Amino acid sequence: MICLHSGGFTSRQWKRLAQTLAPTHHVITPDLIGYGAEPWPTGEPFHYQQDVDVIVEIVRAQVDPVHLVGHSYGGFLACHIARAIPVASLALYEPVTFSVLDPARDADAIAGLQGLRTTWEPDEYGVDEPWLASFVDWWNGAGAWAALPPETKGAFRAVGWKVFREVITLGGDTTGAGFASIAVPTLVMTGARSPLGEQRTCERLAELLPRGVLKRFEGVGHMAPITHQALIDAAIVEHVCAS
Repeated sequence: MICLHSGGFTSRQWKRLAQTLAPTHHVITPDLIGYGAEPWPTGEPFHYQQDVDVIVEIVRAQVDPVHLVGHSYGGFLACHIARAIPVASLALYEPVTFSVLDPARDADAIAGLQGLRTTWEPDEYGVDEPWLASFVDWWNGAGAWAALPPETKGAFRAVGWKVFREVITLGGDTTGAGFASIAVPTLVMTGARSPLGEQRTCERLAELLPRGVLKRFEGVGHMAPITHQALIDAAIVEHVCAS
Protein backbone atom coordinates (compact mmCIF):
# COMPACT_ATOMS: atom_id res chain seq x y z
CA MET A 1 0.00 0.00 0.00
CA ILE A 2 1.25 3.47 -0.89
CA CYS A 3 -0.04 6.42 1.16
CA LEU A 4 0.19 9.93 -0.29
CA HIS A 5 0.11 12.89 2.07
CA SER A 6 -1.72 16.19 1.82
CA GLY A 7 -0.09 19.34 0.47
CA GLY A 8 1.77 21.20 3.20
CA PHE A 9 2.32 18.07 5.31
CA THR A 10 4.67 15.09 5.00
CA SER A 11 4.51 11.31 5.00
CA ARG A 12 4.44 11.40 8.81
CA GLN A 13 0.69 11.94 8.65
CA TRP A 14 0.30 8.24 7.75
CA LYS A 15 2.62 6.84 10.44
CA ARG A 16 -0.15 5.38 12.60
CA LEU A 17 -2.01 3.86 9.64
CA ALA A 18 1.23 2.27 8.45
CA GLN A 19 1.77 0.73 11.88
CA THR A 20 -1.79 -0.61 11.94
CA LEU A 21 -1.45 -2.33 8.56
CA ALA A 22 2.16 -3.47 8.95
CA PRO A 23 1.22 -7.06 9.98
CA THR A 24 -0.69 -7.65 6.73
CA HIS A 25 0.60 -5.10 4.20
CA HIS A 26 3.87 -3.63 3.03
CA VAL A 27 3.15 0.07 3.53
CA ILE A 28 5.13 2.74 1.69
CA THR A 29 4.73 6.37 2.80
CA PRO A 30 6.86 8.53 0.50
CA ASP A 31 7.47 12.23 0.91
CA LEU A 32 6.27 13.99 -2.21
CA ILE A 33 8.70 16.19 -4.13
CA GLY A 34 9.79 19.20 -2.08
CA TYR A 35 8.91 17.73 1.32
CA GLY A 36 11.19 16.16 3.87
CA ALA A 37 14.93 16.43 3.28
CA GLU A 38 14.95 18.09 -0.15
CA PRO A 39 12.86 21.30 -0.41
CA TRP A 40 11.70 22.49 -3.83
CA PRO A 41 13.55 25.71 -4.73
CA THR A 42 11.40 28.82 -4.34
CA GLY A 43 10.59 30.26 -7.76
CA GLU A 44 11.41 27.04 -9.62
CA PRO A 45 8.50 25.93 -11.87
CA PHE A 46 6.61 22.85 -10.75
CA HIS A 47 3.68 20.84 -12.13
CA TYR A 48 1.71 18.13 -10.33
CA GLN A 49 2.60 15.68 -13.13
CA GLN A 50 6.12 15.55 -11.69
CA ASP A 51 4.74 14.03 -8.47
CA VAL A 52 2.57 11.65 -10.49
CA ASP A 53 5.56 10.41 -12.47
CA VAL A 54 7.62 9.71 -9.35
CA ILE A 55 4.87 7.68 -7.65
CA VAL A 56 4.07 5.77 -10.86
CA GLU A 57 7.65 4.51 -10.84
CA ILE A 58 7.31 3.43 -7.20
CA VAL A 59 4.12 1.52 -8.08
CA ARG A 60 5.83 -0.15 -11.04
CA ALA A 61 8.64 -1.34 -8.79
CA GLN A 62 6.27 -3.36 -6.58
CA VAL A 63 5.72 -7.08 -7.13
CA ASP A 64 2.28 -7.24 -5.51
CA PRO A 65 -0.83 -5.24 -6.48
CA VAL A 66 -0.78 -1.77 -4.92
CA HIS A 67 -3.54 -0.08 -2.94
CA LEU A 68 -3.33 3.73 -3.07
CA VAL A 69 -4.38 5.95 -0.18
CA GLY A 70 -4.43 9.73 -0.55
CA HIS A 71 -5.55 12.85 1.28
CA SER A 72 -6.39 16.09 -0.55
CA TYR A 73 -3.55 16.71 -3.04
CA GLY A 74 -2.39 13.15 -2.35
CA GLY A 75 -5.85 11.90 -3.32
CA PHE A 76 -5.72 13.95 -6.52
CA LEU A 77 -2.37 12.35 -7.37
CA ALA A 78 -3.74 8.89 -6.59
CA CYS A 79 -6.52 9.37 -9.15
CA HIS A 80 -4.05 10.34 -11.85
CA ILE A 81 -1.75 7.46 -10.95
CA ALA A 82 -4.67 5.02 -11.18
CA ARG A 83 -5.38 6.31 -14.69
CA ALA A 84 -1.77 5.75 -15.72
CA ILE A 85 -1.08 2.32 -14.26
CA PRO A 86 -3.13 -0.58 -12.80
CA VAL A 87 -3.70 -0.51 -9.03
CA ALA A 88 -5.76 -2.69 -6.69
CA SER A 89 -7.91 -0.03 -5.03
CA LEU A 90 -8.15 3.61 -3.98
CA ALA A 91 -9.03 5.11 -0.60
CA LEU A 92 -9.34 8.88 -0.95
CA TYR A 93 -10.10 11.51 1.66
CA GLU A 94 -11.29 14.68 -0.08
CA PRO A 95 -9.22 14.46 -3.27
CA VAL A 96 -9.05 17.86 -4.95
CA THR A 97 -10.30 16.59 -8.32
CA PHE A 98 -12.28 19.77 -8.93
CA SER A 99 -12.59 19.10 -12.67
CA VAL A 100 -15.42 16.61 -11.95
CA LEU A 101 -17.72 19.48 -10.93
CA ASP A 102 -20.48 20.26 -13.41
CA PRO A 103 -20.77 23.95 -14.41
CA ALA A 104 -24.57 23.77 -14.31
CA ARG A 105 -25.28 21.44 -11.40
CA ASP A 106 -22.44 22.74 -9.25
CA ALA A 107 -22.36 26.46 -10.03
CA ASP A 108 -22.65 27.31 -6.33
CA ALA A 109 -19.76 25.01 -5.40
CA ILE A 110 -17.58 26.27 -8.25
CA ALA A 111 -18.19 29.87 -7.18
CA GLY A 112 -16.77 29.04 -3.78
CA LEU A 113 -13.50 27.87 -5.34
CA GLN A 114 -12.71 31.24 -6.88
CA GLY A 115 -11.46 33.18 -3.85
CA LEU A 116 -7.82 32.06 -3.67
CA ARG A 117 -5.31 34.43 -5.29
CA THR A 118 -3.46 32.92 -8.26
CA THR A 119 -0.27 34.96 -7.88
CA TRP A 120 2.64 34.42 -5.48
CA GLU A 121 3.80 37.69 -3.93
CA PRO A 122 6.80 36.80 -1.78
CA ASP A 123 8.26 38.84 1.04
CA GLU A 124 11.99 39.31 1.60
CA TYR A 125 12.23 35.67 2.71
CA GLY A 126 10.51 34.33 -0.42
CA VAL A 127 7.25 33.56 1.41
CA ASP A 128 3.76 34.83 0.60
CA GLU A 129 2.24 34.49 4.06
CA PRO A 130 -1.09 36.14 3.13
CA TRP A 131 -1.55 33.50 0.43
CA LEU A 132 -0.76 30.70 2.88
CA ALA A 133 -3.16 32.20 5.42
CA SER A 134 -5.98 32.39 2.86
CA PHE A 135 -5.27 28.80 1.77
CA VAL A 136 -5.42 27.41 5.32
CA ASP A 137 -8.44 29.53 6.23
CA TRP A 138 -10.35 28.43 3.11
CA TRP A 139 -10.04 24.80 4.12
CA ASN A 140 -10.48 25.18 7.86
CA GLY A 141 -12.41 28.41 8.51
CA ALA A 142 -11.51 32.00 9.24
CA GLY A 143 -8.73 32.35 11.80
CA ALA A 144 -7.33 28.85 11.24
CA TRP A 145 -3.94 30.16 10.11
CA ALA A 146 -3.66 32.51 13.09
CA ALA A 147 -4.44 29.63 15.44
CA LEU A 148 -1.70 27.34 14.12
CA PRO A 149 1.28 26.69 16.42
CA PRO A 150 4.47 28.51 15.39
CA GLU A 151 6.19 25.28 14.34
CA THR A 152 3.29 24.38 12.01
CA LYS A 153 3.34 27.84 10.45
CA GLY A 154 7.08 27.47 9.96
CA ALA A 155 6.63 24.13 8.22
CA PHE A 156 4.05 25.66 5.86
CA ARG A 157 6.31 28.60 5.09
CA ALA A 158 9.15 26.22 4.20
CA VAL A 159 7.04 24.48 1.54
CA GLY A 160 4.83 27.42 0.62
CA TRP A 161 6.00 27.82 -2.97
CA LYS A 162 5.57 24.10 -3.67
CA VAL A 163 2.05 24.15 -2.19
CA PHE A 164 1.23 27.19 -4.33
CA ARG A 165 2.42 25.45 -7.50
CA GLU A 166 0.44 22.32 -6.58
CA VAL A 167 -2.72 24.41 -6.23
CA ILE A 168 -2.17 26.38 -9.43
CA THR A 169 -1.40 23.38 -11.62
CA LEU A 170 -4.14 21.11 -10.27
CA GLY A 171 -6.54 24.01 -10.77
CA GLY A 172 -5.79 23.76 -14.47
CA ASP A 173 -6.57 20.04 -14.64
CA THR A 174 -9.32 19.21 -17.14
CA THR A 175 -9.58 15.44 -16.68
CA GLY A 176 -13.20 15.59 -15.49
CA ALA A 177 -15.14 12.64 -16.88
CA GLY A 178 -11.84 11.00 -17.77
CA PHE A 179 -11.61 9.78 -14.18
CA ALA A 180 -14.39 7.31 -15.06
CA SER A 181 -11.68 5.08 -16.53
CA ILE A 182 -10.69 4.17 -12.95
CA ALA A 183 -12.53 0.87 -12.53
CA VAL A 184 -11.08 -0.37 -9.22
CA PRO A 185 -12.89 -0.33 -5.86
CA THR A 186 -12.68 3.27 -4.65
CA LEU A 187 -13.70 4.71 -1.30
CA VAL A 188 -14.28 8.47 -1.51
CA MET A 189 -14.50 10.11 1.91
CA THR A 190 -15.58 13.60 2.89
CA GLY A 191 -16.34 15.56 6.04
CA ALA A 192 -19.65 17.31 6.65
CA ARG A 193 -17.79 20.39 7.92
CA SER A 194 -15.60 20.75 4.82
CA PRO A 195 -16.11 23.49 2.20
CA LEU A 196 -19.08 22.91 -0.11
CA GLY A 197 -16.81 22.80 -3.15
CA GLU A 198 -14.88 19.85 -1.75
CA GLN A 199 -17.93 17.97 -0.50
CA ARG A 200 -19.56 18.30 -3.91
CA THR A 201 -16.32 17.22 -5.62
CA CYS A 202 -16.36 14.00 -3.60
CA GLU A 203 -20.01 13.39 -4.46
CA ARG A 204 -19.42 13.86 -8.17
CA LEU A 205 -16.27 11.71 -8.19
CA ALA A 206 -18.03 8.85 -6.40
CA GLU A 207 -20.91 9.09 -8.91
CA LEU A 208 -18.47 9.06 -11.83
CA LEU A 209 -16.34 6.09 -10.80
CA PRO A 210 -17.77 2.70 -11.82
CA ARG A 211 -16.94 1.21 -8.41
CA GLY A 212 -16.92 4.37 -6.34
CA VAL A 213 -18.50 4.54 -2.88
CA LEU A 214 -19.04 7.80 -0.98
CA LYS A 215 -18.66 7.91 2.80
CA ARG A 216 -19.48 11.14 4.66
CA PHE A 217 -18.30 11.74 8.21
CA GLU A 218 -20.33 14.04 10.43
CA GLY A 219 -18.61 16.60 12.62
CA VAL A 220 -15.26 16.60 10.81
CA GLY A 221 -13.57 18.73 8.16
CA HIS A 222 -10.83 18.56 5.58
CA MET A 223 -8.07 17.68 8.01
CA ALA A 224 -9.89 14.68 9.52
CA PRO A 225 -7.10 12.21 8.57
CA ILE A 226 -5.03 14.15 11.11
CA THR A 227 -7.58 15.55 13.59
CA HIS A 228 -9.72 12.38 13.67
CA GLN A 229 -7.09 9.89 12.63
CA ALA A 230 -8.56 6.78 14.24
CA LEU A 231 -11.93 7.35 12.55
CA ILE A 232 -10.50 7.77 9.05
CA ASP A 233 -7.85 5.07 9.46
CA ALA A 234 -10.55 2.55 10.43
CA ALA A 235 -12.49 3.27 7.24
CA ILE A 236 -9.35 2.95 5.13
CA VAL A 237 -8.36 -0.35 6.76
CA GLU A 238 -11.84 -1.79 6.21
CA HIS A 239 -11.82 -0.77 2.57
CA VAL A 240 -8.32 -2.00 1.80
CA CYS A 241 -8.85 -5.34 3.52
CA ALA A 242 -12.09 -5.90 1.61
CA SER A 243 -10.62 -4.97 -1.80
